Amino acid sequence: MVAKNKEDEMSLFGHLDELRKRFIIIAALILVAAIASFAFVDGILAFLTAPAGEMSLIYTTPAEAFMAQIRLAFTAGAVLTLPITFYQVLAFIMPALRRVERRTIVPLLIFMNLLFFLGMAFSYYIVFPFALIFFMGFETETLQPLFTISHYISFVVTFLISFGVVFQIPVVFWFLGRIGLISSQFLRNKRKFAILVMAVLSAVITPPDIFSQLLMVAPLLVLYEIGVILVRLTERKRRRKAEKEAKEQS
Repeated sequence: MVAKNKEDEMSLFGHLDELRKRFIIIAALILVAAIASFAFVDGILAFLTAPAGEMSLIYTTPAEAFMAQIRLAFTAGAVLTLPITFYQVLAFIMPALRRVERRTIVPLLIFMNLLFFLGMAFSYYIVFPFALIFFMGFETETLQPLFTISHYISFVVTFLISFGVVFQIPVVFWFLGRIGLISSQFLRNKRKFAILVMAVLSAVITPPDIFSQLLMVAPLLVLYEIGVILVRLTERKRRRKAEKEAKEQS
């Protein structure tokens, strides 16, 4: 009994040590990418401010601009190394998965990265410009839009990453359906509740105008339905495999 407890304890410490090593790898890669990104921080900032046209940013404390550029460089480094981060996380949980679940890791990794960057692109080119138009529409003769560099970077980064995260819906549904935790029938039954959650989420992330909220709700609905279809296809594949095995046994 004591030997078994020691073995379990060693196994636990072994997993924690592996997790620590993977976190170190992720942190080191982000640091390297951040240092490289800092050399191009002016170009990155120009890219993020492009949707605002000729808007000029300001800073209100001596160190604000420098610290904001450092944070931007680290954010860019984290985004650039995101595929490796996804891989490290999935590689850590892979030993706990069954054989059929492990086969989903590679396509899962590909689609996670694809949808994340697709969500950021959708946000940057379609939704974010309308958000800026809304917020800058409050300008009057006595009220001028003067955004600090820290607040602007924080706003745009949060906006882009939020869309990258919510675009993971089909991947999450597909993976959960593949391992049998959810079904297409369950997703269809919860569709009304999901729409309510999407509406609340869009109201929190986007500006408080109906057009911007619709720009987010619409892709969320499409992504939800894509997730339902993927789960349904997984169920059909699992059903055909079960029928084939039953015929072989008979």
